[in-house]
Amino acid sequence: MTITTAETPIRSAPIPVWPLVWIAAVTAVAVLYLSPNIAPWAVEYPASWVIPIADWISAIMTWLKANFSWFTRGLSDIFGIPLSWAFNLLAKGWKWGTGPDAWVFPRLSWVGICAAFAIAGYALGGIRLALLALGCMLYIALFGQWNSAMLTLALIAISVPLCIVIGMALGIAAFRKPWFDQVIVQPMLDLMQTMPTFAYLIPMLLLFGNSPVSGMLATAIFAIPPMVRATTLALKRVPSDINDFGEMVGCTPRQKLTRVLLPSARPTLMIGVNQVIMLALNMVIISSMIGAGGLGYDVLLALRALKIGQGMEAGLAIVALAIVLDRLSQAAARQRPVMHRSDAQAIWERHPMLSLALGVLAATTLLSFLWPALAAVPKSITISTAPWWKAAVDWITVNYFDAIEVFRTTLLLYVLNPIRAFCEGFPWLGAVFLLGLAGYYLGGWRLALLVVPLTAFCAVTGLWDKSMATLYLCGVSAAIAAGIGIPLGILASRSNRFEAFLTPIIDTLQTLPSFCFIIPVVMLFRVGDVTAMIATVLFAIVPAIRYTNHGIRQIPESLIEAAKVSGCTKRQMFWRVELPLALPEIMLGINQTMLLALSMIIICAMIGTRDLGQEVFIALSKADAGRGITAGFAIAFIGIVADRLLRAVTDRTQARLGLT
Repeated sequence: MTITTAETPIRSAPIPVWPLVWIAAVTAVAVLYLSPNIAPWAVEYPASWVIPIADWISAIMTWLKANFSWFTRGLSDIFGIPLSWAFNLLAKGWKWGTGPDAWVFPRLSWVGICAAFAIAGYALGGIRLALLALGCMLYIALFGQWNSAMLTLALIAISVPLCIVIGMALGIAAFRKPWFDQVIVQPMLDLMQTMPTFAYLIPMLLLFGNSPVSGMLATAIFAIPPMVRATTLALKRVPSDINDFGEMVGCTPRQKLTRVLLPSARPTLMIGVNQVIMLALNMVIISSMIGAGGLGYDVLLALRALKIGQGMEAGLAIVALAIVLDRLSQAAARQRPVMHRSDAQAIWERHPMLSLALGVLAATTLLSFLWPALAAVPKSITISTAPWWKAAVDWITVNYFDAIEVFRTTLLLYVLNPIRAFCEGFPWLGAVFLLGLAGYYLGGWRLALLVVPLTAFCAVTGLWDKSMATLYLCGVSAAIAAGIGIPLGILASRSNRFEAFLTPIIDTLQTLPSFCFIIPVVMLFRVGDVTAMIATVLFAIVPAIRYTNHGIRQIPESLIEAAKVSGCTKRQMFWRVELPLALPEIMLGINQTMLLALSMIIICAMIGTRDLGQEVFIALSKADAGRGITAGFAIAFIGIVADRLLRAVTDRTQARLGLT
């Protein structure tokens, strides 16, 4: 027997590099934070280094206004025609002549409009949706909000079709030209969907003045992105065999688009229409600040005067209008195409419900010549809850003021203020370096080269302190929303009864326009960061709940059974099977929660926050386009950086788990 005495060399395990890199990077930034005198220029961005981007933008806007005022005036006159017609039809009526001989044709009867919404609800969703639509419209009428609601509805009626036409055209072009989609459309949509709503108002105010047309155009631009994305996605999801069938029967490209692809993509397109309607309603409320009028203007006046009762009435009217538009558009999205009817049939036979609604509108409007109560809601039947809201707030304030004040002060002194001080004192160069390193670690050089300049933009424009104030309040709000929403989503996935209880609540929260979250919180907590944080948590919590619930419920049953067969306890099942498999969905929910929190924080500038939202708000009040648009870009870039990094974390998690 031969014995081999040579020893096989033992290789030591390679030392992981990335933990060492992160330790070194964090240590270097910590030293810079604790000893800012080492390199003061790396801690606080020098004022002499600021690039005057805001001045450049202001100069460009001034030049555009001076040289293209003829174009903006013409465009305003063109869009003013249908908008004026919609105002007259729904809210004001027509008047010819002056004095006692003037002839007045009334607006559409409020009774007829309520009946038309009920008929639409019955046609799309049956008796339950009809009763819901009728109840919402009657609520608006009986609580004295009809005139303002009709102004808001008129703006939506003009801006939504404009959004749909432009959005579908861009979506079709992006579908046909992939390079156009990747190079132009997707970056443009990312920027538009992260740009704060106030930033849309400033160029419209400067170019078109303080008028309803400015509000309508701002609304149309803001609400276009969902329609573009829905159109592109819908056309890409059309099954290949349907696409091939269109080519086999000899369709031209136009025929294949209009007669094959678009009809097949109708359900997804209708979802895009639903999103456009809801975004348009949200933006119309905010556009009241530049002359749009309507319910948003009533809320704005109430907030400025701290008239909580009137603000709540107008806010609840917005909620009622949002619910009825949301439910009707969702029901329309679920409708299946009807069988083709013979052209020999009369139009009222082909469209009986539409004919009935038009007939009721015409009859009630004509009858309003004899009974004026059909034209305008009689004041004798309206009621006001403003005194009740004021009494309720006074009672809560008197009986629970100490507890509320202790909660507010404790949260402010021991949580929010320390985090704010840490963020505002964080070295700008350290933040750029760490975020760039995170981008390279998660997504390589392409992500790092995106993250670094977008983060540095906040510093080189002189907005670093404001940006960090925005990031602190947005981050705290998103963390709290996720900390509450994820456990609620887990509970909903465990219990069908709890899910049935929770679903109407989160549906209502998702339907509420952003203004409506501010009013009740201001009642109790006054203005400031605490109020902004609570309103933001309520606004941003829904995605965390929905995505967590969906992520756990969509785990294949075969995997659950395999875990049970392996002898997993319920705790092991959750921590080692369900939670890891649902983690990508949960991360998507956190991503959406972060973006919603960022959008809400900007609106909270109305109630005293001192961040980038305040910059945009001040710029809006002064019509300073450069200041507002620069702050808007900084907000958008924060959103894009957060979105890309969280997406990269999600992709990395999916790859680690072997999921697509």
